[in-house]
Amino acid sequence: MEVENLDLIINPKSIAVVGASGRAGSLGRAIFKNLLQGDYRGILYPVNPKSTSIMGVKSYGSLTEIPDEVDMAVLIIPAGMVPDTIEQAALKGVKGCIIITAGFKEIGGEGLELDGKLQEVMKRTGVRVVGPNCLGIINTNKDVSMNASFGREIPPAGNIAFVAQSGGLCASVLDFAAGKNIGFSKFVSIGNKSDYNEVDFLRYLKDDPETRVILMYLEDIKDGRAFMETAREVTWGAGKPVIVVKAGRSAEGARAAASHTGSLAGSDSSYDAIFLQSGVLRVPGLDELFNFAVAFSEQPLPRGNRVAIITNSGGPGIMATDSAIRHGLKLAELSEETKQKLLGCLPGTASVKNPVDVIGDANVDRYENAIRYSLSDENVDSAIVIVSPGALTPIIETAEVIARVAKDFDKPVLASFMGNVDVAEGVHYLEEKGIPNYPFAESAARALAGMVKFQSSLKPDEVFRKKRDIRRYQADSERARSIISEKLRGKDKCSMTEKEASEILSCYGFPLLKSRVAGDISQVESIVGDIGLPVVMKIDSNDILHKSDAGGVKINLRTVEEAKSAYMEIVSNAKKFRADAVINGVLIEQMARPGQEIILGATKDRIFGHICMFGLGGIFVEAMKDVAFRLAPMWESSAERMIQSIRGYKILKGVRGNPPSDMSAIKECLLRLSEMLSDNPNIVELDINPLLVYPEGQGCVVADVRIILSKNGEK
Repeated sequence: MEVENLDLIINPKSIAVVGASGRAGSLGRAIFKNLLQGDYRGILYPVNPKSTSIMGVKSYGSLTEIPDEVDMAVLIIPAGMVPDTIEQAALKGVKGCIIITAGFKEIGGEGLELDGKLQEVMKRTGVRVVGPNCLGIINTNKDVSMNASFGREIPPAGNIAFVAQSGGLCASVLDFAAGKNIGFSKFVSIGNKSDYNEVDFLRYLKDDPETRVILMYLEDIKDGRAFMETAREVTWGAGKPVIVVKAGRSAEGARAAASHTGSLAGSDSSYDAIFLQSGVLRVPGLDELFNFAVAFSEQPLPRGNRVAIITNSGGPGIMATDSAIRHGLKLAELSEETKQKLLGCLPGTASVKNPVDVIGDANVDRYENAIRYSLSDENVDSAIVIVSPGALTPIIETAEVIARVAKDFDKPVLASFMGNVDVAEGVHYLEEKGIPNYPFAESAARALAGMVKFQSSLKPDEVFRKKRDIRRYQADSERARSIISEKLRGKDKCSMTEKEASEILSCYGFPLLKSRVAGDISQVESIVGDIGLPVVMKIDSNDILHKSDAGGVKINLRTVEEAKSAYMEIVSNAKKFRADAVINGVLIEQMARPGQEIILGATKDRIFGHICMFGLGGIFVEAMKDVAFRLAPMWESSAERMIQSIRGYKILKGVRGNPPSDMSAIKECLLRLSEMLSDNPNIVELDINPLLVYPEGQGCVVADVRIILSKNGEK
């Protein structure tokens, strides 16, 4: 039903334009003109009580006066009139509206109140809405040809869909795309997302036969879980790339996004995590968004990351090589057979190693042979062809050769005709023939690397596991929930002592050290006897979270006498640190043998839920912030990639004679953490720091843990 209603907005057979106008310079005239003169295939009904006709078309005083059925209405009226007009739309049987009008939650105050009225009317009447505060929707399908927007003109048809929150940005993108001859299947501005949002359009575009690539500009995501599930169906299920610019990466940018759209942005780490876990490619800006888009829309996906670079200039070839390697590509090792073929058709000064340098005076034959022989090589997955426009370079003829050879291979070919004026004719020819061109080869390498990254993520056997397969362990979840419930009794928020937090971890099978709490000094000797020397001792108090700061930690205690002395000192330090602290006693814990320090953590994001963190401990997390994030619940493959993604992964693999760490043990702890968080929404913050990891096959152990709880599950 969701998709059917949305289809009536995107493919309507009849449209009422409420607020259509004949006044020059008005928004109502611009949108009605776009529909009327844009060759819209359906029936148009202008609605304006002050006019009998708009641009020669009979006008109606209200929606209810239109005698025929209306599929969709475009609203370009004062914000205060919108709720009543939605009521009229419901009476008329209109299923969906595009609200161009601004002045809702993005302005706060009265706008928020008005948005509440709009929400109430939509819920009561069942009328579905795109917007408010949006540019509109464009559908280039030849049987629809709908420009229900205030963009200047309908773009050419293409296989790229574009979905964005910002209406102003949409107008700029349309102008930019027109200059680059980029076509669209659908072009959607979703504005404030009071109803339909990015997830709804992803669902729709997944099955749209005219869409091959989906581009998105987002300032926030309403439902992170739904986005992930839908994006996975689009990327890994339907095989359609989703490429996203997420604004608000910085704290300042996030605040700007909130004031612009009336939305609240989630943390940037959360967005990185959901994009990684759903096959979405995130790019830093619009330039790269469209660099990627034209490559995906025109070329086949590469089978691997081995690229051949063909150039007539050494410098650009070197720069392309640097960019390729930096972004994860690999220079293809040309076979001896290929090199011999190249030697037979290139001058002695040419280079037949990769990059293949055909020299500055190259004619079209050299280019054709170099490209054809390179692409024929089984060691080559893709090619980047660079043309520097020297006086002897035949521009248009070289473009013709590239297009002619490329169609003979099921391998992506990207071009870089470097410059602007001298290469313009060749660039135009390449665009017509579906060969993406980039003014500089570094951009071509980045786009190709994006294609490789997307292709390598297509592993349906890992992706489409049933949700129940995520649960891997026989956890005592009921006991954990009971402990948490009892701890939160009569409280909105609280922290757990290390001993209490360890009890939660024990329910999920984490490897823990032996420990007990000594309520007074008389218990120290017997506890030490049970645990065994040496021991670590820590203050046990809900009021002292950072035990070391309070002088509440003593390590490597090797005798009972040292343990008793430490008890007295720890309690004394804690009372000095915070006189009103309630002290339960001192935790006496088995002294762990040294190992590689790891940090596992979690936080509760208000939009996406639990985010798991992983990284090296010690200075690596404090100074270098070398950490990775993923949303819970995680698949096994997500945990593996999480471990491999940090810069310190090489340390875990073993360097300078040190043995490799037990990666399986780390992965198990990450998956247990993921399961624990999924079961317990009241955990809003957690740190296992450090998790001591031992050499391969020797496991790991939790050395310290901190958990913060919240009754409503919010930080």
